[in-house]
Amino acid sequence: MDLATLLGLIGALGAIFASILMGGSAAVFVNVPGLIIVVGGTLAVTLMKFPLSHTLGAFKVAAKAFIYKSEKPDELIAQSIELANIARKEGILGLEQVEIQNAFLKKGVQLVVDGHPSDLVQRMLTKDINLSIERNEEGLSIFKAIGDAAPAMGMIGTLIGLVQMMANMDDPKAIGPAMAVALLTTLYGAVIANALALPIADKLAHRSREESINKSLILESIRAIQDGLNPRVMEELLKSYLPDNEREAAPAAA
Repeated sequence: MDLATLLGLIGALGAIFASILMGGSAAVFVNVPGLIIVVGGTLAVTLMKFPLSHTLGAFKVAAKAFIYKSEKPDELIAQSIELANIARKEGILGLEQVEIQNAFLKKGVQLVVDGHPSDLVQRMLTKDINLSIERNEEGLSIFKAIGDAAPAMGMIGTLIGLVQMMANMDDPKAIGPAMAVALLTTLYGAVIANALALPIADKLAHRSREESINKSLILESIRAIQDGLNPRVMEELLKSYLPDNEREAAPAAA
């Protein structure tokens, strides 16, 4: 569980609801026509932009913002160096018995153990990285689209409310509900965009960068292992994936 995402979401929504409750009854902020315009309209516009399967799949991708936990690069470096040492002492086939948790690293090692040529292994793993990036970008683009559509639908609701209000100026009872639609739809659109959709899109972009860096590191590790690179040289090569302040603390090759 990513506590930063969860705490951020709870904090943002909590601040909004707290300010509503401190100002009086929360019931006045519930407007069914406004919710239909903003929520229903936003979902409809999003479905117009993307295929249904992609839109539904985006909510699975969104889980990465809350429960995805990427491995630290220094841990991947340590494991890669360990694999390089085993391959150096026991040969490539010695890697077959090693327990590997990271699915991408496990796939790369298995390709090497199966005896595939280096260029084929690199091509297959690179293709995997590119497709993973595409899937992540597709998911975050949908949440960005929601973030764009929600305020726009809120503005449409505001205009509808204002038109209804202006058309019923002679009836004081109709002015209140029309004004509620006019104001609350703007609020709903702003909350959906700025407290939900856009932050999730930004977190997914961050996760995508993390995943891309880790997979590129693993790709470099597999190439080094297959080429029989000295583990110490391999370590220095992989340290380039670490921030400058973490390179000295990275594990040394045995």
